[in-house]
Amino acid sequence: MAAFHFELVSPERLLFSGEVESVVVPSTEGEFMVMKNHAPVMASLRPGLVTVDDAGKVSKLYVRGGFAEVSAKGLTILAEEAIPLDQLDAAKLDQQVRDAGEDVTDAIGADAKRLASEKLAQLQELRAALKM
Repeated sequence: MAAFHFELVSPERLLFSGEVESVVVPSTEGEFMVMKNHAPVMASLRPGLVTVDDAGKVSKLYVRGGFAEVSAKGLTILAEEAIPLDQLDAAKLDQQVRDAGEDVTDAIGADAKRLASEKLAQLQELRAALKM
């Protein structure tokens, strides 16, 4: 298969940069696959998995929001947050979800409850992605 350049960048670091065969992108309009010579497009990301096929070696990364741009230079994803799935610990994540649920219950005031609920929702999205 023909390869194209792909970069995945989060605020903390560059997570991937190299030539790949395909990338599945979770956009707000639905998932789409990018391959060499894909038409130019800009898309908003939804929380989900980016699946990278690097010459038969498939890797998955969880992203929470951001943007994807396909151009003549390749695909660039600027993610609000990105975590390789192989770096996640399911037991630790389950404990964080339980703790966040307790934080929602214990929150006093509308702002505190909203912030705690947002954190819980993000952790639940990550846990759901891990079980895919």
